Order: sequence, then structure tokens, then C-alpha cells
Amino acid sequence: MRIAPFIITAVITTGLVVVLNTRLTIGGKEAPAFGSFFSPQHGFWQNAENANKDFTTDLKFPDLKGKVNVYLDDRLVPHIFADEENDAYFVQGFLHAKFRLWQMELQTFAAAGRASEILGEKGLNHDREFRRLGMVYAAEIAEKEADKDPVIKAECDAYTAGVNAYISSLTESSLPLEYKLIGYKPERWSNLKTSLFLKYMSYDLAGHEDDIEMTNAKSFFSADDFLKLFPALQDSLDPIIPKGTPFPVQKIFPKAPANVDSAYLNTKDIAVSESEKPDRDNGSNNWAVSGSKTKNGAPILCNDPHLGLNLPSLWYEVQISTPSFNAYGVSFPGAPGVVIGYNDSCAFGFTNGGRDVRDYYEIQFKDDTRKEYLFNGTYHTTKFRIDTIKIKGKPNFIDSVAYVQLGSNWCPVMFDKTYSGNRTTNNKNYAVRWTAHDPSNELKIFNMLNHAKNYADYAAAVTNLHTPGQNCAFACKNGDIALRTQGDWPAKWKGQGDYVMPGTDTSYLWQGMIPQDEVPFQYNPERGFISSANQKPVDETYPYYLGRNYPLYRGYEINKRLTAMSNITPQDMMALQTDNYNAPAAMLMPLFLKSIKENELNSDEKKYLDLLKNWNFRNDVGSQGATVFELLWNNFQHTVVDDEYLKAPKIIMHPFESSLLEGILKDSAYKFLDDVTTPQIETMADDITAALKKTTLALKKAEIEGRLNWDKYKSTHVDHLAKLPSFSRTNLPIGGGVHNINATKETHGPSWRMVISLTKQTEAYGVYPGGQSGNPGSKYYDNFIDEWAAGKYYTLWMMTKGEEKDKRVTGTMSFSKN
Repeated sequence: MRIAPFIITAVITTGLVVVLNTRLTIGGKEAPAFGSFFSPQHGFWQNAENANKDFTTDLKFPDLKGKVNVYLDDRLVPHIFADEENDAYFVQGFLHAKFRLWQMELQTFAAAGRASEILGEKGLNHDREFRRLGMVYAAEIAEKEADKDPVIKAECDAYTAGVNAYISSLTESSLPLEYKLIGYKPERWSNLKTSLFLKYMSYDLAGHEDDIEMTNAKSFFSADDFLKLFPALQDSLDPIIPKGTPFPVQKIFPKAPANVDSAYLNTKDIAVSESEKPDRDNGSNNWAVSGSKTKNGAPILCNDPHLGLNLPSLWYEVQISTPSFNAYGVSFPGAPGVVIGYNDSCAFGFTNGGRDVRDYYEIQFKDDTRKEYLFNGTYHTTKFRIDTIKIKGKPNFIDSVAYVQLGSNWCPVMFDKTYSGNRTTNNKNYAVRWTAHDPSNELKIFNMLNHAKNYADYAAAVTNLHTPGQNCAFACKNGDIALRTQGDWPAKWKGQGDYVMPGTDTSYLWQGMIPQDEVPFQYNPERGFISSANQKPVDETYPYYLGRNYPLYRGYEINKRLTAMSNITPQDMMALQTDNYNAPAAMLMPLFLKSIKENELNSDEKKYLDLLKNWNFRNDVGSQGATVFELLWNNFQHTVVDDEYLKAPKIIMHPFESSLLEGILKDSAYKFLDDVTTPQIETMADDITAALKKTTLALKKAEIEGRLNWDKYKSTHVDHLAKLPSFSRTNLPIGGGVHNINATKETHGPSWRMVISLTKQTEAYGVYPGGQSGNPGSKYYDNFIDEWAAGKYYTLWMMTKGEEKDKRVTGTMSFSKN
């Protein structure tokens, strides 16, 4: 029997409709519903942006009180001119959403522990960990605190209204590409989401801790070995506040419990595998030089925060001009105001404070119901937060998180029998005390800095920064420079918070915060500059304990360079920001070259040794010596210490890098050079020669693959936030390294470089590794990356009224009340 052709066609068409509108699994990954994704009317084609797209438009909204004009320049940087300040925040919210909506929402979903709603079950562990850390709890407290401040409340309300005005304008065809790919739609913005984003930054910058790893290390090593591997102070430290600076009279005297040593010992093998942690190298450089050291006599402020390299970028460049202030710099998509930048009077920048403000306490519940916990000899009632985690394609997951009161603070019990987070294996309960849970109003510092006119305004502004604590740099056109290591810092006794602490009474709790008049700072120092590069802020004369593990070498090199420099120009500062000199390599190389047993090397090993001998200690593009050194140093560390860890717990703290460097430079018979698994006694010469032989195998492989040059071996790349290779930039030709001033790693590095010379008419330069648009189909998506990789800067244009017809203006967006 012959089937009519139209019936066959109908069956095929029906099947295609079903398939094209069903999300399929391909290669283990869920693909978009191809029907809607490829639809000419609504699919990804609509995200392809004309290279000469004109963004000129006239928009009206009932939320506005006055008129706002936005002049988009040839880099798509908006210059917002508003008659009313809060109208400027409305428009900033609209622009953030227009160009970065998917990024904004993704970050707040991650912060809130809602990744499972997008990713499915594979996001569940992240969601449980973030909810148990108290991220939403912290954001709710911060939102309530901001609501008490009418200025910040109005700013946030205006910003949120602007974001939602853009969201309301979206159609299916105009949705950002990632929504179409993943298959969901944006929800309304709220002030809570802004708080969540800011708490996500607190997590990224003030959430790192090694309490469990350090607890295992202290239990495993002898007291003498522990201090050698994890000293409280490094000899080569050049602190943020110069050595010898007098400090104010101490007001708080934290007292260690009598049983402090025994309480930290014999806690064997708490952890079994790694958990999610912020990058330890989340840091930055900032400095300011006074007019006495510059060629034009004006202060120069520089800042380059080191964070994850992503597309879309963390930053969004903007100018905001209102009757009350005029500021330019970078902002966070998700929050109002300028975060790092300058105004008509001054400039401001930040580096991470790096102190431990997140500690764990072991809690004793009365029984497995967790309804009561022991504290100061009596049982107290637990509070519970019941979390419903929605999982895409699966039933909801219900998690009950216990909260216990430690002093005046309610703290989430992050790890217990119901959740180990892959970190604990001993069925104990650990509550987390974190300053990010305390009431705070972080947006106030940026609001006040945007308005600041002098040092007094700066000093008043920065005290509003609680968490994450930062080193806040300042320079002003009147000649002032200053730096304050600002934050809520617990006043700790020596060693407090390095390890998991007992949580059954008050003896191990924080005993207060360091008073604000004892927070280390500098104002117009005699040496003519201030600087910070995440190193320990003070020397051993400071009365409070600030932790152990800080990076040393960027700060060491910056201070050395700035001390020697004079007649400084902005171009000198750009060269310093992008400098690839490897200070620890320069310290180590004489010892390495003296110790290597050349007579025991084969021809390949001698070839790579020759590259090392002729290396100039710079991790530049094309350098092969840099690759040899970095692999040699890594293998040398393993050669020296791995035998010490053969019987150690799986998760344990490994030595500070500076401990080994300083140890071998001070003592040629450094204890850990000997391999405890062999009958003979190994020496420095034995270990460095063995390391070179091991390194040669990796170098030969790299050379065959065409990756012997440092930039090719390091292979810096800027990934799309969803790790989509087609939307990422790979194999960037850029030098640098973790200990270079240009601290560029594989996926981490200078996320915004800025140099501001505070002459009468400010001379400003900046660049970040991305582009203003979050749309991969736009020419503005990644157009800054090549300039950034080459160490080049854009001139920052602080537009003024009367320049509306300037050739740099490529489009005008007008906003007014309807």
C-alpha cells in the first residue's frame, strides 16, 4: 500500500517539532531545545550584533525624577549625566542589565546556593555548602542594615528599579544568549540580590581559611617542625606599614585559654578531600606616590586587583556625573556606584586584606536531633533554618541547618552528621564564625568615596568597610596620600583561629574587634609613597595576632622599586604594574647554580641548565628560562618535603613557599633536605640535582609540544563564566606569574589596571581583560583583551558638559520621566 507523501511529511514535521523543542542530552551534556535556539525570530541569531550598531534611544520611565543623558563612547563606556543622583543609579542599573544581565543573575544564584536550579543535581553540593556557610543569612542581615540608611536605601531602590525596567523590556528574542543556551529566563532583581552579590565578593576575598588543614598539620608535626614549616613571621617581610612605625596604645588584651595547646592537639585526620575554596591568590597591588617623587609634582595612584579572569568581566567601566559628584572608574554589575576609580578631587583603590576572619568551632549537641547544644555548662536551644533547594529535573532537596549562639552571634553549623562537605570524616559538628555574618553597609564606603573631596572624607568613608577587609589607598589633588588596612578585624591572641577551636564555652571566642584607632594606617609618610600587595601589614611589634600566611614578594619588589624611583611619570607606573621580574627567583638562583652537580647531568639536562644560567629573572613572553625555573622550583619543593608527608592525613596544610625559600638560604643543612625514607643523608646539591633531572622530563615534553616559551607554557586564558570554549579567549601572549608584580597566572591575574595622575586636569589610564558587553555576538565583548595582554592602557575620558559632540561619542541614550 502506498502512503501518501503528505502523511509522511506530516509525521516528520511532528517529530521535528517534538525534538526541536525538547532539551536533549548530547555527550553527557544537556543541549538547548534546538527549535527555539535556532528560531530565526527568537533564537541565537538575534544576539548577533551589527558592528556599527547605534545604541541611540529615547526612553521614558515613571521612576525617574529628572532627565538623564548617557553618552556612549567608542569603547562603549557610558558617561551618565543625571539631574538627580538617584536617577543616575537607576540608569546604571538599566545599563548593567542591558549589557551584563546573565552574569549578574548567575553570580547571585551562585551566592544564594541556587546553582541546582540551573545546573541540576551536580550543583547540589555547592548549594548546600553556600547555604550552610550562611550566605543568604549574611545578605539578609546586610540588607536590613542598609535599609536603616536612607541614602543607601534610596540608592539601592533606584538601582533595582533600573535593572527591573530593563528586564521588563525583554522579549524572547532579546534574551541574552546564555538564557537561550541553558533554557531559563531572568527573574526580577531585588535589593537582596545586590546584597548577595556583595557577600559573594566577601566570600571571594575574605572566605579563605585553612583551619582544618592547619589542625591536621599541628597534630601531625612536632612543635619544632611545625614552626619551621609554618612560621608566624617571615624574615623577608617588608610590611605595608614600614618597620619601626609606632602603634597606638593597646586597648584590648585578648587572653589565650590555659589549655590552648592541648585543645589543638590529637585531632587526627579531620578532612578527607578538598572542598570549594576561593583562590588563595585573590589579591592585588596598589600604591600612591606623593608629588615629591613625581615629575609633574602631582600624586599618582595605581591599582590592579588580582582576581579570576572571566568573560564577561567582573568589571564594568562607567562615568557617573550628578550635581553632587562626578566619578569615573569600574563598577560591579550587580551593585551601584564606582568601586575603584577617581573623581574631580581624588583617587581610590583597594587590595585584599588577607586576614583570617572565618573560624570554626566544634559544637556538642545533646543528641542527634541537634535541638540543644552545650555552652558554658548548660544546654541551649538551637535555631534551625530550613532550606528548600530546587533541583532542575529532580525533586526539591530539604536541608535543615542548625544555628548556635556563640557569644552575641548566631552561627551556622556548617558541617555535621547530615553534611560533611567532603571535608570532615569524624562525625563532629563545626560551626563557622565569620565577620561577613555581622551587620554591615558596604555600599556606603563607595558612595562616600565617590563624593570625597579630601583626606577627611576618605577617612570617614573607609571606616564603613567591614567585610571583606581591604587595604584602601587614597591620593588627592591637594597632595595628600594615605592607606588604611580597613575592616572588622578580630582582636586575636597568638595562633587564635589557625585551627579548629572548642565551641563549648566562651574561652575560645573572639574577645572583641581591633579598635578603629588601632587599625594600621599611613598618612603622608616620609618615604613619599604608600603601597600594599597583600603582604602582612605590620611587623612583630603590632600587639594583635594577624595570622601567618601572607604573600611576600610582590610587596618586597614594589617597595624596593618605589624607594629608588624619582621624577616618576604615569608611564613609569604602567611599566611597573606590568613588570615581570621574579624576585624570589633572583634570590634562589645563585644557590641553585652553585649547588647543581653538573658532572652528573646528561646532555638534555645541561641544555636546560644553560637556559637557566642565561635567564634574566624575568617571566617575559618568549622566555624559556622562566619555564625552566618555575618547573624546577616546583619539583624542588616536592623533592624536599614530600617524604615528610608520606604518613600524613590526606588533607593537611603544606609548607608556606617562603618557609622553604628562607630555610635553604639561611641554612645549607636545612633539616628537610634529607629524605627520611633513605639510609643516606641528602644535601642541597642532591635535591636540586634530582629536581633538575625530574624537571627535564617535563621540559622535553613541553618543547616537543611547542610550549617551552613561558607564555605558551602558562597559557593564560579568559574563560566564559559557563566554561564555553567558543566564548572564551585562550593562549594569550602575556608574561607574569604569581610572584611577579604582573601577577598573571593561567586563569587569574590583574582584572583592572589603573593609573591616575592627579594633575589639575586629571591624567588617567586603565584597561581590563574583557569588554563592556556581555554578549558574545558583540564586538565589545572581548575587545580590550589584546591591549591588556600587551600591557597597553586606554586613556580614560572624564567627559564634561559641552563635549556632547566629541567624535568619541558614538551614541546617546536619553532617559526621562513619562
